[in-house]
Parts: sequence; C-alpha cells; structure tokens
Amino acid sequence: MNTIENIIKLALFEDSGLGDITTECIIAESFSGKGVIVAKQPFVLAGIKVAKRVFELLDPDCECCSSFSDGDFIKKGEIIFKVQGDLLALLKGERVALNFLQRLSGIASLTRAYVDKLEFANVRLTDTRKTTPGFRSLEKEAVRAGGAHNHRMSLYDGILIKDNHIAVAGSIRNAVRAVKNRTSHLMKIEVEVTNLDEVKQAVDAGAEVIMLDNMDYDQMSKAVKYIKGRAVVEASGNVSLETLNKIAATGVDVISCGALTHQARSVDLSMRINPA
Repeated sequence: MNTIENIIKLALFEDSGLGDITTECIIAESFSGKGVIVAKQPFVLAGIKVAKRVFELLDPDCECCSSFSDGDFIKKGEIIFKVQGDLLALLKGERVALNFLQRLSGIASLTRAYVDKLEFANVRLTDTRKTTPGFRSLEKEAVRAGGAHNHRMSLYDGILIKDNHIAVAGSIRNAVRAVKNRTSHLMKIEVEVTNLDEVKQAVDAGAEVIMLDNMDYDQMSKAVKYIKGRAVVEASGNVSLETLNKIAATGVDVISCGALTHQARSVDLSMRINPA
C-alpha cells in the first residue's frame, strides 16, 4: 500500500473533492498558470516531494521544479518551489501543498534545533509514536530531514514492553519470557522502567534495551552505572531543549523525544499564482 499517496489523495478530497466553487466560477476555460512557493521565515525544509505530488495528481502534465531538497536550510524570501500547469489545478492544490510543507518543515526545523543543541555526539536522538494520526510516515521522514533518528515506526516493527504489558503479564520477568518464547531471536526486547528496582528486574530478565521513563537525573545516572553496558539505555519523558544535555550527561545511549512531532509549529509559507 502506498501510504503517502493515499494521504495526499485524502487531503485533496478533503479540500476539493466535491469541487472548488470559487475557482470554477471564475475560470470558465482551461488556462495555464504558474505558481511559486515562497519562504516567509527561515526554516529547515521537509515535504518537497509531497508538495510536488499534490500538483501531479491534479495535473499529470504539470512541471514542478525546486533547487532544494529535504533537510536544506531555507532563508526568508527564498523561492523553494515552482510549478507550471493547469491554473485550476494550481488553485486547488495550493492549500494542500502548503499544509504539507508547513507542517513537515515545522517538524524538521524543531528537530534540527534539538540536534544542534545536543552536545553529546555518542547519544542518539529519536522520535516516538506521538504523531498525527495518518501522518506518521511523513512526520518521521521529517524528523530524519531534521537530522535525528526514528524510534519504531509502529507496533509491528519493534518490541517495547510498557507498564500496562507488565501489569497484564504480572511481572517484568513474565513479560520478557512471554515475548522471547514467541518472537525471533533477531528481535531486540526493550523494557520500560520507572525506578531502580525495575531496572534490576529488567537486567535480570535479559532485556536488551532498557527505557528509563520519567526518571530524575540522579536515578538515570545510577541506572546507567548499574546496567554497565549490559543493555542499551534509553531515556524518555520530560525531554526539552532545556533538559536535553542534562539527560545526555547521565550516560544514556538514546534519548526519545515526543516533542519533535507533537510540539512542532508549522512554518510560514505562501504561494503566488498567476496566469502563464
């Protein structure tokens, strides 16, 4: 299934699937038009291929071009995208293309701010599953454009035993044993813990990744010293630009940050359209 293609088609249908009353009243015939998307602020670009596909779906004969790629830094006033094609298609696609670019570039820009802030080169910064429903593949791609990494994409591609799993299983040991009995030896098992006692239980159970959830800095430091390389150590919870390096300084290997996606603000763009 082409998830991204379906997302774009759904967005187009949501906006103009039943028609564009204003444009269709003004444009009685088919005309060619030109459009440019202009940056109204500096930002890190993401979603350029998605924007192109928006116009291609509306007008297969349109011509799109950009001298920029995802991950590029854009200056205020720069033209990041040009398109020429059917004028009706350009007017229908304008808001949809801008919505994708503004949202995804906002994520890439916030992610880049975190990456630039992180002073520990050996610590990997990742996103989480806290994404806009239906937009996960796009938003995680935007995180990569910003310079960070992806955590698991969904429930199917990574094992993460969380508090509710442990409650259902009865203990960390029971949960880990159940997963080991039913999955391939190639899959790593991660366990979420909230205190030092649970850290010890996770190590004893054979967890290969241990997530320290909402622990304070002292607890994280003690957990890292106890684990002593026997598992990859991930920190999660209360991650911000202000706390990022304090968390990294505890010695963890990975910091997962939901803010990269759920706290990103859309960037400011505009599209200018004229008859060719």
